[in-house]
Amino acid sequence: MKLTPAQIDAFHTDGYLFFPGLFSPEEVATLTDAVPALYARREAWNVRERGSDAVRTNFAAHLYSEPFARLARHPRMVEPVEDLLGEKLYMHQFKINGKMAFEGDVWQWHQDYGTWKNDDLMPTERAMNVAIFLDDVNEFNGPLMFIPGSHRKGVVDAKHDLTTTSYPLWTVDNDLIRQLVQRAGGPGGFDDAGRYVPGGIVSPKGPAGSMILFHSCLVHASTSNLSPWNRVSVYLSLCAVSNHIRRHKRPEYIAHRDFTPIECLPDDCLRTPYPVDLPWKDGLPASALVTSLDELPQAA
Repeated sequence: MKLTPAQIDAFHTDGYLFFPGLFSPEEVATLTDAVPALYARREAWNVRERGSDAVRTNFAAHLYSEPFARLARHPRMVEPVEDLLGEKLYMHQFKINGKMAFEGDVWQWHQDYGTWKNDDLMPTERAMNVAIFLDDVNEFNGPLMFIPGSHRKGVVDAKHDLTTTSYPLWTVDNDLIRQLVQRAGGPGGFDDAGRYVPGGIVSPKGPAGSMILFHSCLVHASTSNLSPWNRVSVYLSLCAVSNHIRRHKRPEYIAHRDFTPIECLPDDCLRTPYPVDLPWKDGLPASALVTSLDELPQAA
């Protein structure tokens, strides 16, 4: 899937693109049918909510689940990022975020590149997330919130929050959030017809199968899910091959170490069982848990 010049301009201005209903119900069902078995597994790659059995994040499903291995090579998710970065990509991270009904906790305000830079020594922000909704997303079940244009601020200072949730995150200071929201349009308001006009925070919502592509420096967050509806989404974190990480501080199931360029499957890959490699189908290898604070040696 190729982006139009107008879409590319909008991405550079706002830091994200939204494609409602891009994947069909049949394609989404192929993925959602596989999620319960993945969440049930007692493996390190399933991070659960604090004090709950609900899965907050499932990592690296593309290495042990056939449907998600095909999604990881889907041209609708990979080709737009290749357009924007002008380079072949590798999979830096693959997540299925739970945000389960009544139990899904917050994701604090952050930039994804903040974590990738501080933890993984990713050299620049030449990487981004592509998300697909596996459930309908509404205003009640903890949708993503973006501050439009905040990516143009570049990399901002962040602190390592180890206590708010079950997953550590490099988060952005509240005072800076206020400044960025004000710069992006303030609190918003209602027009003469009583319709709400967004200001400095936007929240894309839509049916299952919708897709969001967003810059690694775009500041974003999501609230807890107090509704009776799940909000499960898949995130492909795609990085330019030349921009691969320089440190293995985090386990391999979180920050991948295979920098091989992604080769896309045909567009019907969620409806056709093309063969895919599943190197972790028998469980997490011990090598994936080995970490180091050393910087990787660079090729001469």
